[in-house]
Amino acid sequence: MNGKPPFRADHVGSLLRPQELIDARHKLRNGEIGENALREIEDRAIREVVKFQEDIGLQAVTDGEFRRGAFFSHFVKSVAGMTVKITPFTFSNDAGDSVQAYGPYAAGKLKRNKGITTNEFTFVESVTDRTVKVTMPAPSYVNFLGGRERVDETAYPDIAEYFADLAAVYREELADLHALGCTFVQLDEVPLAMMEDPHVNDQIRSLGEDPDRLIEVYIDAIASSVSGKPHDMVIGMHLCRGNYRGRWLASGGYERVAERLFNIPGIDVFFLEYDSPRAGDFSPLRLLPRGKWAVLGLISSK
Repeated sequence: MNGKPPFRADHVGSLLRPQELIDARHKLRNGEIGENALREIEDRAIREVVKFQEDIGLQAVTDGEFRRGAFFSHFVKSVAGMTVKITPFTFSNDAGDSVQAYGPYAAGKLKRNKGITTNEFTFVESVTDRTVKVTMPAPSYVNFLGGRERVDETAYPDIAEYFADLAAVYREELADLHALGCTFVQLDEVPLAMMEDPHVNDQIRSLGEDPDRLIEVYIDAIASSVSGKPHDMVIGMHLCRGNYRGRWLASGGYERVAERLFNIPGIDVFFLEYDSPRAGDFSPLRLLPRGKWAVLGLISSK
């Protein structure tokens, strides 16, 4: 394909899992099949979804995140010191149905002992001639609006050391991806997109954190994570307000964070959720600097 990212049409990475894959995950948990059998089913499902993306004309393709139970699970499994823990935040909908949100938690010192997305990339690259896009949770999501609450104090008495180690994990991953030929990476960001919701800010304060300070910490962490990126690697950031089976985490536009967010060095393109009235209006786009791109999420599979 000609051209390089960002392209005029894209998707954010996570696609609906086929039933065969969902059933296979259940069978693995029940001991009915082994890891190798699951891998074969994943491989087949990914080949099919890559062909689907090619057939509809997309120039950048992903594996649909079909190897992951959640969009951040590969990160937790690949980085020493990470686990999953309940958060103070809940998904809800207009009917009042709610579900507690889980997120990454630093239980020990963070260290990247193996590739996070490198194996995902090499497989998709082997089955397509299109640009392969890799997706990862943004550093801000790994801390998920908790600040100190998401980090074990014994492991990191100094929270600044935690964010420094977290950024180092990303820099190492980006370097290895580039060495494999990857030129398009997407960071999936949720917390900053939630920061215009008064309820979210109240929850942050109840944890003993200052929302304005947390915004600065997250932006600095993202900038550090992509600092020194290869010149021919495009890094995008997808922003949404959470999504779990028709439920969400927050409402509000981008105005509060837009200027600082759009000016993060090293982030080239922003994939902005605009498929719901909860996302606010288009006025924050006036703050997009020359030379950066915004791809508007106007169509939802729902």
